[in-house]
Amino acid sequence: MTSVGQSVRADGPTPDVPVAPPVVQGRPARRSKTSIAARAVFVVLLAVASVAFVYPFLWMISASLKARADVFDNRLIPKSWHFDNYVQIWHAAPFLRWFWNSAYIDILAAVTVTFVSSLVAVAFAYFRFPLRNFFFGCVLATMMLPGAVTMIPVYLIWHHLGLASSQFPLWATNLFGSAFYIFLQRQFFLGIPREYFEAARMDGDNYLTMFWRIALPLAKPALIVTALFEFKAKWTDLMTPLIYLRSDHQFTIPRGLYALLGQWAPQAGGNGDYQWLMAAMVLSTLPMILIFFAAQRYFIEGISLQGRKG
Repeated sequence: MTSVGQSVRADGPTPDVPVAPPVVQGRPARRSKTSIAARAVFVVLLAVASVAFVYPFLWMISASLKARADVFDNRLIPKSWHFDNYVQIWHAAPFLRWFWNSAYIDILAAVTVTFVSSLVAVAFAYFRFPLRNFFFGCVLATMMLPGAVTMIPVYLIWHHLGLASSQFPLWATNLFGSAFYIFLQRQFFLGIPREYFEAARMDGDNYLTMFWRIALPLAKPALIVTALFEFKAKWTDLMTPLIYLRSDHQFTIPRGLYALLGQWAPQAGGNGDYQWLMAAMVLSTLPMILIFFAAQRYFIEGISLQGRKG
């Protein structure tokens, strides 16, 4: 028989274990109230920031559906709906030609800079050679040069090549890579175990096949992020087309919209058909929105991986 307050074990009775006093739950309740208040403040700030970012786009869509006299009345809901503005823009300007020019120039720019930058990034990440860090630092140092510093020398180079009035300068400079994208992709390639490459070398692969079969497939998120960044940069670039493009059949969308702004402005003798201009801006924005949503998973994955590896 065991006395009350004792438990039976195989080797005999054990003394009573004192019971711990109940835990007071006052502080977690206060913390929960504080966390709810913090979340509420965060949601309010996020809502305000979202409105600040979304409102210009909503205003642009609204203005593209208004009559000429009502474009700047600052109403989000038009007095009368003019969907024909999206039809008139195709007849008022060679917008389809500009759309095609932007598309193929941006695709060439994104593909070339992604491929070339990945080659250089793999070299800095995998190979061990003297002064590797020094040369990589020199590559990064080029990011400190403002674009205005190299603008005139680059133009003179294209002028001597006889291509200063063509579309080649808009994408061919990417054949030499980009310091930012080299840095971005090198950080990703450093996270790939060297054992993969060593095993491929033992199987008889050369460096190019290792790059094509191992590095590129494993770095898909980083490559997609690089291509998206470059495509977006070229799609909205106005300065470079202003320097090199002369005729309207060469124009990209930003250069064409800038020409229409000067042509239709009342100060230049135009009729102020800004509703057509707003319709063209909405149409030029849609491809970037669709591309982002289509590649959103890779975009977020690439950014998060770069943040962890950096």
